Amino acid sequence: MNNSSDSPPERLGQRLTHLDTQGQAQMVDVLAKDATVRQATASGLIYMQSATLEAIESGNAPKGDVIGTARLAGIMAAKQTSTLIPLCHPLPLKKISVTIEPDRDLPGYRIEATVKTKSETGVEMEALTAVSVAALTLYDMAKALEKSMRISDIQLVEKIGGKSGHWQKASVQ
Repeated sequence: MNNSSDSPPERLGQRLTHLDTQGQAQMVDVLAKDATVRQATASGLIYMQSATLEAIESGNAPKGDVIGTARLAGIMAAKQTSTLIPLCHPLPLKKISVTIEPDRDLPGYRIEATVKTKSETGVEMEALTAVSVAALTLYDMAKALEKSMRISDIQLVEKIGGKSGHWQKASVQ
């Protein structure tokens, strides 16, 4: 397992695969790669006032089921990643899970998405997109209660499979 923090990439100095020899953006050719199981997990936070969190938790948000709608939006967003991010490959996603858990210490919600496929390229962007859209949907569903909510810390926390193998974000001490 390769743990990393916010240090520079390990392969610093290698050519970015999304750039051609003239420095122009290109979609990476993955045809020669083997289709293997790939999995990625991303996480994020949405901060809000305690009163907003309590209204959502008690089912008193004006737009209805905030958490269920945000979870579904995250799943749908993961499936649409290649239409949103220009150089992402369309992938046959096999499993998408989005969890949204209240955290009264924030106060707010912790969002986590895990995406899995068997393909020639990874699903990091799909997991990150799922978390991002779930957080945006939480905001949209609760903005009538509070406009000062803050989305934060969207990040990849683990990836499994592919050429680089298993990577996990180092724990914050």
